[in-house]
Amino acid sequence: MTSLVGHAAATAAFLGAMRSGSLHHAWLLTGPEGVGKATFAHAAAARLLAEASGNPPRGEGLDIAADHPTRLLIDAGSHPDLRLLDRLTKIADTGQETSARSITIDQVRSLHPLFATTPALGPRRVVIIDAVDDLERSGANALLKSLEEPPAGTIFLLVSHALARLLPTIRSRCRQLRFSPLGEDDVRRIISAALADAAPQDLAAAAQAGKGAPGAALRFAGLDIAALDASIDRLVSSGHSGDAERSGLAQTLSLKAAQPRYQLFLDRAPAAIAAAARTRTGPDLLVALDAHRDARDLAGAATGLSLDPQATVFEMAGILARLGSRA
Repeated sequence: MTSLVGHAAATAAFLGAMRSGSLHHAWLLTGPEGVGKATFAHAAAARLLAEASGNPPRGEGLDIAADHPTRLLIDAGSHPDLRLLDRLTKIADTGQETSARSITIDQVRSLHPLFATTPALGPRRVVIIDAVDDLERSGANALLKSLEEPPAGTIFLLVSHALARLLPTIRSRCRQLRFSPLGEDDVRRIISAALADAAPQDLAAAAQAGKGAPGAALRFAGLDIAALDASIDRLVSSGHSGDAERSGLAQTLSLKAAQPRYQLFLDRAPAAIAAAARTRTGPDLLVALDAHRDARDLAGAATGLSLDPQATVFEMAGILARLGSRA
């Protein structure tokens, strides 16, 4: 299991509540996707169950030793007092594994037999829902009943990436812990542990692209960010004389296999324009500001409206080239 990095305030708040003897029965872990909320939930669940096992772990944080009996049970997927609800995996028509669109009401109802019994190995059980935003409306209503009348000894840890999507009644029955993006050094530390063979420059580029979210940084790893940034830099420096670069990039990033790099390009192109704007004054600054607005709008439309990738990259590259025409 991955150790928790950062989020000292959330950890202190949770441990303080746990040791006070007045631990709330439902915790809502909120913040941007990929910053470590699920990692926190699993670490908190392990600590809660270890504390309740009659064999309290050493240490002051959430982590427990790898050879602790609770940790061994959790790592084996066989702890009877821990349940995780997330989107089920299914096989798409292409034969590839994909995640279901939501957490179903049947998954929530599957908890009811568990709630009809007492915890097996101590006075506590933990239910993690990752992410509670993914619940069907009927599933959210079914969960609400358990939050309103919590089963004895049960602690709910609800991961949320989009707080506004939750029923207000669910939010009102939870204590909220907010998670902020991590510093770049912490992100690099996390992804370095996960990608031991990656080159230092690739780790640095992925950590920067992750914007404080290790989950996002891990998705960017292996996408050759440096080469993509070099293409962006050439477009900016050459202006419209770089139309061959523009066409080649549009063709390359429109391939189905290039979807992750296409998404990364849509993110990094507006950021590159914003960085260029900070170095300009007068008319050149106005050009850069207009280009940044157009690039940001195009990136948003590309995602929201499913625009044609090749045409989108070609247009975005043209926006980048405006800066070179004025530099």
